[in-house]
Amino acid sequence: MPRNIEIAHRAGVRLELACAEAGISVRTLPRWTADGGLVAGDRRPSAVRPVPAHALSAEVRQAVPQVANEPRFADMPPARIVPALADEGVYLGNESSFQRVLRPHGQTRHRGRARAPRASRPPTTHVATAPRQLWAWDMTFLPAQVLGRWFYLYLILDVYSRKIVGVEVHDTDDADHAVHLVKRTALAEGIHAMEHKPVLHGDNGATLKATVLAMLHWLGVKPSYSRPRVSDDNAFVESLFRTAKYRPEFPTRGFADLQAARRWAARFVHWYNHEQRHSGIRYVSPAQHHAGDDAVILATRHQL
Repeated sequence: MPRNIEIAHRAGVRLELACAEAGISVRTLPRWTADGGLVAGDRRPSAVRPVPAHALSAEVRQAVPQVANEPRFADMPPARIVPALADEGVYLGNESSFQRVLRPHGQTRHRGRARAPRASRPPTTHVATAPRQLWAWDMTFLPAQVLGRWFYLYLILDVYSRKIVGVEVHDTDDADHAVHLVKRTALAEGIHAMEHKPVLHGDNGATLKATVLAMLHWLGVKPSYSRPRVSDDNAFVESLFRTAKYRPEFPTRGFADLQAARRWAARFVHWYNHEQRHSGIRYVSPAQHHAGDDAVILATRHQL
């Protein structure tokens, strides 16, 4: 095309008109001729380009929205859908391919019930390189159907594996509940046989500071507390509570009684530990990461 424009210009045609006839501007012509003419092909936005050999087929483009809108994937971004399908031996495309196909359908935005998270940088004070090195814990309120009444969810999270290693639900907020949870979790995780005991990080709540310190000292667990007036120092557990309360099965009108709250907590912990794929641990389940079974899973997924 630049050669045709040059021939027309030498024949007396104004350069601006020749470029307009070719569908480009006068300023575009020097850029095209600087690299040897049409070596890079017709670069006009309106140019008809050949379909790449590795482009997604029409069948795959039709299958991607159908799979993404299945009930089990309806609230998941492509970053979660792709590894979930890979673990089933199904590969339709990578995350970018899913994004390109879903973008015209308006499905690349946040797909869950909750608001899209805003970027933040929570401060950290400890680093975990293996399970049973750093725990984080907290307590949250679970609403009852009776106005003004609450149930209390006590929870301990392994920061490295993201596995919930201890959980209890009670109808009162008492330090004895926290003491019992710490003791039971330490025994279940075999802390007594470890040379290096874990660090237990929590906020500055009074419930988690009174008689709990004596139990932590007896177990050899080092306590750690959030800084005063810093609400996001215990971000791992706070994020976990947010995940729990935005699950579809969470009763928005409250729990009927204590047993109902405990049944829900048991189901949620099983789902969180064994079924969901956590974005912070390369989309494997916390139980798999905690047990060290994720190496084989990630290798198989990469090979696929």
